[in-house]
Amino acid sequence: MKSPVNPGDVEKFRTELKVDSVVSELLLQRNIDTFQKAEAFFRPSLDKLHDPYLMNGMDAAVECLNQAVLKKQKILLYGDYDVDGTTAVAMMHTVLKKFTDNVGFYIPDRYKEGYGVSEQGVDFAIEQKVKLVITLDCGVKANTRIERLRTEGISVIVCDHHEPGETLPDAILLDPKQTACKYPYKELSGCGVAFKLVQAWFQREGHNNDFLFRQLDFVAISIGADIVQMTGENRTLCYHGLSRLNEQPRLALRKMIQLAAREFPLTITDVIFALAPRINAAGRLRTAENAVNLLISDDEDMIDQLAREIHEDNRLRRELDAQITQEALDLLDLAPEKRWTNVVHGEHWHKGVIGIVASRIIESHYHPTLVMCGDGEIITGSARSVPTLNIHNALEACSGWLEEFGGHKYAAGFRLKRENLKSFSMQFEEVVSQSMQPSHRVEELEIDMELDFNQVFTAEENRMKIPRLKRILRQFEPHGPGNMKPTFLVRNVYTTNVRLLKDVHLKLDVTQPNEDVVLPAIGFNMPHHEDTVASGIPFDLV
Repeated sequence: MKSPVNPGDVEKFRTELKVDSVVSELLLQRNIDTFQKAEAFFRPSLDKLHDPYLMNGMDAAVECLNQAVLKKQKILLYGDYDVDGTTAVAMMHTVLKKFTDNVGFYIPDRYKEGYGVSEQGVDFAIEQKVKLVITLDCGVKANTRIERLRTEGISVIVCDHHEPGETLPDAILLDPKQTACKYPYKELSGCGVAFKLVQAWFQREGHNNDFLFRQLDFVAISIGADIVQMTGENRTLCYHGLSRLNEQPRLALRKMIQLAAREFPLTITDVIFALAPRINAAGRLRTAENAVNLLISDDEDMIDQLAREIHEDNRLRRELDAQITQEALDLLDLAPEKRWTNVVHGEHWHKGVIGIVASRIIESHYHPTLVMCGDGEIITGSARSVPTLNIHNALEACSGWLEEFGGHKYAAGFRLKRENLKSFSMQFEEVVSQSMQPSHRVEELEIDMELDFNQVFTAEENRMKIPRLKRILRQFEPHGPGNMKPTFLVRNVYTTNVRLLKDVHLKLDVTQPNEDVVLPAIGFNMPHHEDTVASGIPFDLV
C-alpha cells in the first residue's frame, strides 16, 4: 500500500481543484500538488516541450543535417529493427522526404546482422555513396563501425537513448543519457530523440510545426512499445501522438487496427498489445523493412498487402511464442530449486521470439530471466528482469563471458560463445543472488489506496451509467512507468454471479454488504479462483 496522504492536504487540494477526494489523493501521490501542475498533467501542452538545443550536440547535428539537405547529399537512416527503431525511421523519412529526394533507409536483419550498426550496414552505406548516416535507436556503442564510416568520409549523427559506454563514438552524438548532456528530460525513446533533432531543425529553419506534430503518432507508438517512462515530456508527446492517431489515423495504422479487430479511439494499451506486436512481427519473422515500408506508404494496395503479410507474421509469431514458452517452462521444471534466475537455452528456438518468451516466463517464474538460442559457435540471448534488478548492470558484471550486449534496466540482448554458456550462467546467478533480497523474489503489487463501492458513485449519480470518477480517471492516461493505472483495494466483497469465459477467464459481479452498488469484474487467466469467490465467503479485491 502506498502511504496515505495527509487528509487535510487531500481536502485542501480537493477544494482548490473542485474534484473528488479520490482524485485529489491520487494527484498528490504523483507529486501533482498545485493547480499549475494539475493543469499540465490533464492538459499537456506542446508549447511546454523543452528547447531541443539544450541537448548536447544539437547545434552540430542540425548544421550537419541542414548542409546535407541543401547540398542534396545522400542521407541514410539506419534504424534498429524493433518498434522504436522502425517508427523513428518512418518518422524521419516522412519529414525529410518533404525537403529532399536523397534519403533512404536501412534496417539490419535481426538474424544475420544482429542488433545495432552492422558491418553489412556499413558496407551498404559505402556502396551507395552515402554522405550522411543518421543512426536511430542505436549507435551509441558502435565505435568501431562508426570509425569505419568516418574513414570513408561519411558524416554520422547518432540518435540514441541507450546507456553509452566509457568511450563515445566519433560522431555527432544525441543521447540525453551521456554524462555531458544537460537536457532536462533523460527518458526519451529512440524515436523521441530523433523527433528532437527534427524539432531543432524546424525551429532553426522556420518550418511549419503543424507538419512536424502530425508525426507524433510515430513517437507515441515508440513510447508505448519501448516501455519508457510515461512522465514529463514523454507523456506530453504520447498524449498528443495518441490524439493524432485517433483523430486522423494514417491509412497503414487504420488497416492494422482493423486486422487486429480493435476499434477507435485507441488507448496506449491498444498500442502496446495491438499495434506494437504487429510492427515487431515483421522483423521477427521476415524483415523489418516491411514495417517501415508499410508506415511510410501512401499506396492503398501496397498498404493492404503489407498489412496482411505483417498480420500473418504476427499470427505465426504467437504460435511460436506459445510453443517455445512451454518448452522453456518444461526445462525450468527440471532446474534446481531455490535459484535466483531463470536461464534456458534451446538450440533450435526461433531468435525472433526469445525476448517475448523471457517476459512470459517471468509471469510464472518471478526471477530475472535469460532465454538463449542457437546451435553454432555463437549463441544469442534475450534478458528480461523484475523491477528490483537492473538487468543491464547484471550483464555488465558478467561481460567477461560475453561477445557483446546492450539494452535497458528491464530488457537487454547479448551474444556469447557457446563454450562460455555454463560459466556465464553461473556468474549471472551469483551476481543476481548478491544483488537481490529474499523479498524481491515475490512479485509486488503496488496499491494506490483503499476504496469502498459507495465512493465510486456520488449520491445523485445514475448507477446505470459510467461514474464520473471513472471518466476523470480516464484523463490520467496515457499510463506507463511513472504514471501507472491507479490500483484500488476493496475489502470485504462477495459475488452475486460467477462464471468462466472460455474456461480460463473469471467473470463475476461483486458487491459489498449493506451497499446497493454491484460492479462487474473480470480476472484474466484466473480459473483457479472460481471456488474461492463462489463460496459466499467475503474476500478482498484489487
